[in-house]
Amino acid sequence: MGPDGYRGAMSTAWQDPTTIDRMLDDAETWAVVGLGDHPERTAYSIAALLQERGKRVVPIHPMFADPDAPTVLGEQGYATLADVPFPVDVVDVFRRSEAAGQFADEAVAIGAGGVWFQLGVIDEDAFARTTAAGVPMVMDTCPAIEWRKRSR
Repeated sequence: MGPDGYRGAMSTAWQDPTTIDRMLDDAETWAVVGLGDHPERTAYSIAALLQERGKRVVPIHPMFADPDAPTVLGEQGYATLADVPFPVDVVDVFRRSEAAGQFADEAVAIGAGGVWFQLGVIDEDAFARTTAAGVPMVMDTCPAIEWRKRSR
């Protein structure tokens, strides 16, 4: 662990600096799994940060099965990744590790350009499946942490 309590970016295959940089720099559309209308939740604050960095955020949450569901951060949400009618560059997953793998599989199925599992979310089998399918994946870190590392 580094002095800030986080593991170094080179500690695992799923924190490859080149993959992280490519997603942060080149990916424009981020589907955020678990993003609902709860400003106190981490998914909401990270989605707001992504928007501040010029990214388009697409909320993915079961609440959007209701046609009267509110927009989140000004964006229309979708109940599932399969419902999104346009290309997604990165699927950013805010789910517990035991529930996250299915979203990596769905990301591959919709042709997403990458998958990002948030800090503390690790599923080595999902990483193996996703990368074997040719889709880059990052796990156990957060865009906010990675952007902060760049400013040191």
